[in-house]
Amino acid sequence: MDAIATRKEKIIYRDGDNVVKLFSDKFPKSDILNEALNQSRVEETGLPIPALKSVSVIDGKWAITMDYVEGKTLEQIIKEDPDNLDKYLNDFVDLQLEVQSKKAPLLNKLKDKMNRKISSLSGEIDATIRYELHTRLDSMPKHNKLCHGDFNPSNIIIDSEGKPHIIDWSHATQGNASADAARTYLLFALKDKALADKYLDLFCSKSDTAKQYVQQWLPIVAASQLVKKIPEEAEFLKSWVDVVDYQ
Repeated sequence: MDAIATRKEKIIYRDGDNVVKLFSDKFPKSDILNEALNQSRVEETGLPIPALKSVSVIDGKWAITMDYVEGKTLEQIIKEDPDNLDKYLNDFVDLQLEVQSKKAPLLNKLKDKMNRKISSLSGEIDATIRYELHTRLDSMPKHNKLCHGDFNPSNIIIDSEGKPHIIDWSHATQGNASADAARTYLLFALKDKALADKYLDLFCSKSDTAKQYVQQWLPIVAASQLVKKIPEEAEFLKSWVDVVDYQ
C-alpha cells in the first residue's frame, strides 16, 4: 500500500482500486464505526461518494476501506485555474445544495451534536457564553436535511470525466442546512475572508436564504469546532464565539 495522505491519528493509503484509512490505536473505536456507518447511510441516498468496502483490523489497528477515486480535489483545481473561480464556486454550491436536498433519517442530529460540544467547552469559554450559545441553538429551527459537516473544496474529487465525488463523511449529521453553510463559510474564512463572503452570497442567493439567518449560526458553529483544539484555529474561532444579533 502507498500512503497518499496523513491526517491527525490516521494515514490514508491507496491499495489498487481501494483507499484504506488506517487509524492510530488512540482513535476511539466508536468514532471509527460511526464514520463507516455515516458513509454507508449517505451512500444509500444516491449521492456521488466512494462506496464503502469494509471495516477491518490491520496489524492491530482499525481501518475503513472504500473505493479509490482517481482525480484532483476541487481545491487543487481552483489553485491551478484561478481565472475560473466563479465557475468552480457555482458548481461547489450546486453540489452542496444537492447534498442538502437528501435525507438520511438514521444519522445523528446536528443540534444534539452541537449541544454536546458546547457543553464540553468549560475550559475554553465561560459559563455565560455557553448558556447563550445553548439558548441560541435551542431557538434555531429543527430541520432534517443531510449535512456534510466539513464541506469544502478539499473534500471534493473531480474525476477525469469532470464528475464530482464527495469524500470524508465522518462529521455527517441531519439538521439545518444553514448550519452546514456556516461551517463552510468558516472553513473558507480561515484562509480567505473575501472568498468566504463570495461563497456565502452565492449560497444564500441559490438557496433563497437570508444571509442573516446563516450568520446567526456562526457563533454556534465556531464554538462547536473549538473542541478540536487546533492551535492555529483557536483564536480565529473564538473571535466568532460572540453571541450577538446580526443586523
